[in-house]
Amino acid sequence: MPADSMILSPPRAQALAERPWFNALWFQTTWFCTVLGRDALLPASLALIALHLWLVPRRGRELAQLALLGGLGMLLDTALSLTGVFVFPGDVILPAWLACLWLAFVTTPGRSLAFLAPRPWLIAVLGALVVPFNYYAGSQFGAVSFGVPVWQALLIMALAWSLLLPALYWLYGRLFAPGEERLP
Repeated sequence: MPADSMILSPPRAQALAERPWFNALWFQTTWFCTVLGRDALLPASLALIALHLWLVPRRGRELAQLALLGGLGMLLDTALSLTGVFVFPGDVILPAWLACLWLAFVTTPGRSLAFLAPRPWLIAVLGALVVPFNYYAGSQFGAVSFGVPVWQALLIMALAWSLLLPALYWLYGRLFAPGEERLP
C-alpha cells in the first residue's frame, strides 16, 4: 500500500473520483463556486478541493500534479494580470478563488477531458477558442475585467492557451499519467 494511501477514502469512493463523469460534475460545481461565488464561496471551493484530495487514490501524485500544472496556470494568469490584460476586483493580482479554479481544472486532463490527450492539435484549437470564452463568461459575471480592448484580450488568451493547454496535457502524460511510476 503506497504511503499516501494510509488515510484514504474507501475504495469505492476512490474509484468514483477517477470516473470522467464524476470529475466533470465536480469540476463544474467548483467552477460555479469559484467564478460565480468567488470570495463568498471560497470555503465551499476549498472544501471541494479537499474532497477531491480525500477521494483520489494517489494523493502524493495528485498534490504534485496540482502544484506543477496548477502553478503553471496560475503563473500565466498572474502574468496576464501584471501586464494589465486581466483586472480583478480590488486590484488583486491573482484572487484565491482563481487559484482554486486552477487546482480544479488541472484534475481534468487525466479524467473528464482525457479523451483529448491523443489529439494535441484539437487541444490547441480548444485552448484557443474555449478557454478565452470561459474568461469572457467570467467577465460577464464580474469576476474579471480586461485592461485592454476585449478583442485584444481574447486574442492574447487564444495565443497563450493554444500553447499552454497542449503543454499541460504533455506534462500530465509525461509525469502523472496512470500506470506511470515517475512520481510518487
